[in-house]
Amino acid sequence: MKLFTDTHEWIEVQGPEGTVGVTAYAQKELGEVVYISLPEVGKEIQVGQEVAILESTKAAADIYAPVSGIITAVNTHVKEVPDLLNQHAESKGWLYKVSLTHPEELSLLMNRDDYEKLVESD
Repeated sequence: MKLFTDTHEWIEVQGPEGTVGVTAYAQKELGEVVYISLPEVGKEIQVGQEVAILESTKAAADIYAPVSGIITAVNTHVKEVPDLLNQHAESKGWLYKVSLTHPEELSLLMNRDDYEKLVESD
């Protein structure tokens, strides 16, 4: 199940863990991402907190936590090869994994249809 935020992050949840990244729409708006700052494994995060930073040829963008939890893994490969995010924002370009501490927060996120309506209205 993949869910989305109005700040253009996605989370794919499998059991008590979620994989987080930015949407293809966000990547397109940013342009070519050239640098990625990722959180540390073990860091506790709160919903809405700035967790990562993407820098592109156009701008820098803060990436916010879609849910609260503890970082369990980061995608070091995407940090070394930012083009992965440019080419595969919603798959191989994932940013980090989080162990959910408040799974009820998922109910505040959008499904793909609602997210697509949001970006169409931009």
